[in-house]
Amino acid sequence: MNRTTLAICAFFGLALTLYWQVQDKRNKMALVVDTRIERPDFVADDLHTTEFNKLGLVDSKMSATHMEHYSMTNTTLFTDPVLLLYPQNGKAQWQITAKNATLEQQTNKVSLQNDVIINAIDIEEPLQSLETQQVTFDLETMIGRSEDPVIIKGNGFLINGLGLFADLNAEEITLLSEVEGTYEPH
Repeated sequence: MNRTTLAICAFFGLALTLYWQVQDKRNKMALVVDTRIERPDFVADDLHTTEFNKLGLVDSKMSATHMEHYSMTNTTLFTDPVLLLYPQNGKAQWQITAKNATLEQQTNKVSLQNDVIINAIDIEEPLQSLETQQVTFDLETMIGRSEDPVIIKGNGFLINGLGLFADLNAEEITLLSEVEGTYEPH
């Protein structure tokens, strides 16, 4: 063999060795699990749940197209949730829909985000619907809060405001600021 043939063989041998080392490192890196990324403990599609209080009465019902539960943070994420809230008197009065929701089990608070719509179940209710982008409800006290713009529609009136405080047990809703409204008598 002459020098040229030996040089070509050495070059290809070196290239093959370097290629093998790079592939070996890639394979080892692929096996490393990033422990900072929390993965859901369980996932459900087309979910329907009912929560009961200590007396055995229905507290709330929720359905969603997708749900993920994370036990490290004790958080559950919902996609396209529909939440029915049952205040102290035991009858469902409000249906809440949104694009997303987060339930914090430690505080028993549900935060609904993106196109939140709260509809009255009873068509005779003076307040028929409320729209906002974010609202958080404490499921124990049935108190909701929002800092976002709010639109309230009712029988013959429309009210806009910024921020919300709602006590569903007391059936009181307060807009916090910048309140404007129109009323059309029947």
